[in-house]
Amino acid sequence: MKAQVKWVGEELFLGTSESGHTLMLDANGGNLAPSPLENILISLGACSSVDVVSILQKSRQSISGCTVEINGTRVDTVPKLFSDIHLHFIITGKDVKEKHVERAVALSADKYCSVALMLNGNVKITHDFVIVAK
Repeated sequence: MKAQVKWVGEELFLGTSESGHTLMLDANGGNLAPSPLENILISLGACSSVDVVSILQKSRQSISGCTVEINGTRVDTVPKLFSDIHLHFIITGKDVKEKHVERAVALSADKYCSVALMLNGNVKITHDFVIVAK
């Protein structure tokens, strides 16, 4: 897997994936685009959500939505790394069983989500969920 990041002016950088997709990043606190660290949170949420949705679908749960709210806490010293990240999953669907959601979230966090597994050694990652009947 390859990627490229190109400085496009001021504090803006254009990332291009090997598949040709682009993503603008803003090193100036995310004023014009997500900052690189905001993108870490988004990537973690996306990676985990992919797993959770896939596992729930394979478990024949009738889900109609999956949203994850991610809250990252950074240390006060430079470099301002994440110390803790919390993922709050909101699963919507009909007759979705709590045991299946709990299992899906745990499997994503502990076994499948590559982003979470890369961060796990240095960042405390926690998660919880709610199920909204629809």
